[in-house]
Amino acid sequence: MPVGLLAAGEPTGELTTFGVVLGAVALAAMAAVLSNRLSDLIRVPAPALFLFAAAAASDLFPRLGTLAIGTVREIVTVALILVLFSGGMEIGWRRLRPALVPVLSIGVLGTVFTAVALAAAAHLLFDFAWLPALLLGTALAPTDPAAVFSVLGRREVVGRAGTILEGESGANDPVGIALMLSLLAAGTASGWSAVGTGLREFVLQLGIGGVVGLLGGRVLLLLMRRVSLPSEGLYPLQVLFGGAAVYGLATLAHGSGFLAVFLAGILIGDARAPFKLEIERFHGALASLGEIVAFTVLGLGVSLRGLHEQRALLVGLVLAVLLALLIRPLLVGGLLTVVRLRWGERIFIAWSGLKGAVPILLATFILTADVPEQVRLFDVVFVVVAFSVVVQGGLVPTVARLCGVRMRSHPLQPFAVGLRVSDEPRAVRRLRVADGSAVVGRTVRELSRDEGIWVNLVSRGGQQLGVQADTTLAAGDEVLVTTHNAEDHDRTTALFDAPPD
Repeated sequence: MPVGLLAAGEPTGELTTFGVVLGAVALAAMAAVLSNRLSDLIRVPAPALFLFAAAAASDLFPRLGTLAIGTVREIVTVALILVLFSGGMEIGWRRLRPALVPVLSIGVLGTVFTAVALAAAAHLLFDFAWLPALLLGTALAPTDPAAVFSVLGRREVVGRAGTILEGESGANDPVGIALMLSLLAAGTASGWSAVGTGLREFVLQLGIGGVVGLLGGRVLLLLMRRVSLPSEGLYPLQVLFGGAAVYGLATLAHGSGFLAVFLAGILIGDARAPFKLEIERFHGALASLGEIVAFTVLGLGVSLRGLHEQRALLVGLVLAVLLALLIRPLLVGGLLTVVRLRWGERIFIAWSGLKGAVPILLATFILTADVPEQVRLFDVVFVVVAFSVVVQGGLVPTVARLCGVRMRSHPLQPFAVGLRVSDEPRAVRRLRVADGSAVVGRTVRELSRDEGIWVNLVSRGGQQLGVQADTTLAAGDEVLVTTHNAEDHDRTTALFDAPPD
């Protein structure tokens, strides 16, 4: 708008109000970012801080909690797309492949069994009707990637337990959402017709979502490799919009958009492409933003005062304790008995299945469904999520220590050494030395002589080492290596990876 028109009578009060609101939102967002530091100090996971702070703010300032439930669902959906896409890229197919069977078993069967067990507990203990009980169990069955990734933070779980836990948190979200939509669709039918409708919807959601995710990931990877853009800043945006398009296409085809996005991220995760590091950093930052937005917006929709009035506090605490100490250990632990894991690893996985934004998102579907006690069901989900994030999430490092599960911290390394080249450096790799890999304890001279691998740079604990012929590699080292040719890619990767269990 021309300045003259503004001076002639544009109501500057609206601009001032907008500036105040924008400034307040920015300060709140900065506080949320800084709260991650507070989370480390008080040992309370950051998502719990976002959730409780938002819920308390909505009680103090009721206007904050006036967002329409549809708007809340849309905002949280976008946030979860960012989290799942980034989480898929972080896991990658190469890391997921050895743990694919346990991830699918507890991600699909474990979610369904947990939903049924929770529904039975809600029906028998608190006299919920079967449909509301099944909806409640379905909402609470999935674990949450935002909560799991946030609690693990810069800590890496050594071994397959970490991969199984992260893979499950991404895989069971689409399963839980598909199951919720199937129940809502079946609720309009009756008898065996309801069962058939629900099963058909469930299979279609997962089947179509899986196909669209795999095809969309391939197409997106082809675009990343083949399409040259005029600016490096456009490459992360291309991938971002491509991931959103994958979600939209899957949803349009009546499939699970969340499963499609997660699979597309996994396919991209291991791929070599121009500006891949910049793409991963960009989406990692967006996932952190999505986590903050999701838990904050969901917290605004809850009244802490109403938890007692709706008699949701006692119900939620009882179900949370049953879920953490009985239902999940029995069901998930039972499914993991066929997997080669130590008992300590099984206990750790069972304990660390944290609830978060996804269960509350599923609870918003209940609020718009024609079922009794909608608000009470939503509040029960909030209580279970709060217990899971605060109690279970806060005790994850302690449980890992008691179970003998090693967690390795990765300190931030704020400086990087890099060299830009116009062609893909096919024979140059940046790798991490995995615990138990074939190169641990071997010297640079031995790798050059026996494997044809030249180690050019070694970073240990964030410090650069002077590479000599007798420099010995240790678990956790970040290395830059050169091989004879690009065909040595798989062999070199296998040497630096941990051996399969």
